[in-house]
Amino acid sequence: MEVLSVASEVYPLIKTGGLADVAGALPGALGSHGVTMRTLVPGYPAVMAKLSGGRVVKELDDLFGVPAKLIAARVEGIDVIVIDAPALYDRPGNPYVGPDGWDWPDNWKRFAALGWVAAELGLGLVDGYHPQVIHAHDWQAGLAPAYIKFGPSMNVKTVMTIHNIAFKGFFGPEIFSQLRLPPHAFGVGGVEYHGGISYLKSGMECADYVTTVSPNYADEIRTPNFGMGLEGLLNGRADTLVGILNGIDTDAWNPATDGALVRSFTANTIQGRQANKQAVVDKFELDGTDGPLFCVISRLTDQKGMDLLLQAVDGLVDLGGRLAVLGSGEAYLEDGFRRAMQRHKGKVGIVTGYDEGLSHLMQGGCDAILIPSRFEPCGLTQLYGLRYGCVPVVSRIGGLADTVIDANPAAIAAEVATGIVFDPNSAHALYEAIRKTVRLFADEKLWKKIQRRGMKSEVSWETSAARYADLYATISGLKTNDDPDN
Repeated sequence: MEVLSVASEVYPLIKTGGLADVAGALPGALGSHGVTMRTLVPGYPAVMAKLSGGRVVKELDDLFGVPAKLIAARVEGIDVIVIDAPALYDRPGNPYVGPDGWDWPDNWKRFAALGWVAAELGLGLVDGYHPQVIHAHDWQAGLAPAYIKFGPSMNVKTVMTIHNIAFKGFFGPEIFSQLRLPPHAFGVGGVEYHGGISYLKSGMECADYVTTVSPNYADEIRTPNFGMGLEGLLNGRADTLVGILNGIDTDAWNPATDGALVRSFTANTIQGRQANKQAVVDKFELDGTDGPLFCVISRLTDQKGMDLLLQAVDGLVDLGGRLAVLGSGEAYLEDGFRRAMQRHKGKVGIVTGYDEGLSHLMQGGCDAILIPSRFEPCGLTQLYGLRYGCVPVVSRIGGLADTVIDANPAAIAAEVATGIVFDPNSAHALYEAIRKTVRLFADEKLWKKIQRRGMKSEVSWETSAARYADLYATISGLKTNDDPDN
C-alpha cells in the first residue's frame, strides 16, 4: 500500500519541533504493516544540502508562478519527494519566518504549493506512482485535502492530522483567487473561515478522516476550552475523528546506544546516568549538590507553561533542586530565566536555542523533566524522558495525561507509577508537584523503581503505526468495517 505523507518538516532533513520527529519516524514504523510511505517536503536549503543521489521525477514550469522540480531520493532511511523551487524555499534560517522574526509574507503561496503538489501526485503526476492515501500534517499541508475534494474525481483518500490546533494557517480572502480552487470551494464546506482562509480548517473539513496525536486531545479539542473555535466542526465530524498517540523513534532515542551521552545505560545499569548528570552540571555551570536536577527542553512560551515555572523557580531552588533550561521563545521568558540564573548562581542555568545532542544528554542525565503545558496535543519530551529515566513532571492535559502515570499512593503500591502528574494548571500546583518530586527523589530505592518502570514503558511507534495502517486500509477500501479483525 502506497501512502504519501505531506509535511513541512521531517527529521533528519529539517526540524523545528515535534512534527519533524513524527514525520521522520512514522514511515519506518509502517513498513512492517505493509505500508510504503514517501514524504513530500519543501526544498529548504537544509533539505537540499542533504540530498545525494536523488533523481528528478518531474519538472514544473509554473508552480504558483515559479519553476520547480520534484526530486525523489532516499535520505537516512526515509523516502522523500522534495519540491525544489528556489523562489519559494531557498531562504536562510527558520522555514517559516524571516530574519526579522516575522512570518514570510508569501507563506500562503509556499504552503499552497506544498498541498497542490501533493494532490497532483495523487492524480498521477509522476508516472508509476499512485498513492492510495495522502496523509497531511498540520496547517502547512492543510490544502492538500481541499485540492483533492475540489479537484478532478480520483480514488485517492485523505487523512488530516492535527498536531496543534492553535496554529490555523489563517490568511485573508484576497489570496483565494490565486489558490487554483473553484469558486464554490470558498464556503463553509470548503476553505473559508471567518471571512478568510484557514489551511488547517480546510484540511479538517475536506479530509476523509481527521486524526490527532492522542486520545485525550481528541476529546479536548471538541470543547470550547481547547477547540480554538473549531470545536463545532470537530463535533460534526465525531465519527471520523480519531486520536492516535504519537510514538518515538526508539533507535534514535536509545540510552543503550546513544552517542550523545557521556555514558550509555539501560534500565539494569541505570547508575550509568550519573556520568551524564555530571556532564549536564558542567555544561550549565551548576553546583554538584545532592538534590534533584530538573530540566526543561522546550519552546519558551506560555502554551508550554514556562511563565508558571518562572513563578515556581525560586521555590524549586529553596527545596534543594537545580534547573537546566534548553530552549528559546518569547523574549520576556528568556529574560526571566536569565534573571533566575543570576539570582541563583549554580542552581539555575539556561542555554538558548536548540541543540539536538544536548537534549539527548539532558534526558540521559537529569533526574526529572518539567512539562507544565497549558495544552499539549501529545508531547514527545515526556516520552523521551520515560525512555531515558528522566522522570516526567507533567500537567494533566492532552497526551501528557495519556502517557504518564502519577506516583500517587495507589499507583506506587501497585508498582505502575512512571512520573508526577498535577492539576490544576497553576504555579502553585506546579510548585506542589516539584515538592512531591523532591520528596520521592529522597527515597532512592523508590525513585529508581519509577525510573526503571518508565524506561520499560511502551513509547515506540509499533502500536500506533498499526492503527494508522488499519485506518489507511479502511478508508481506501482494502479493509471494511465488517472485517472480523477491524
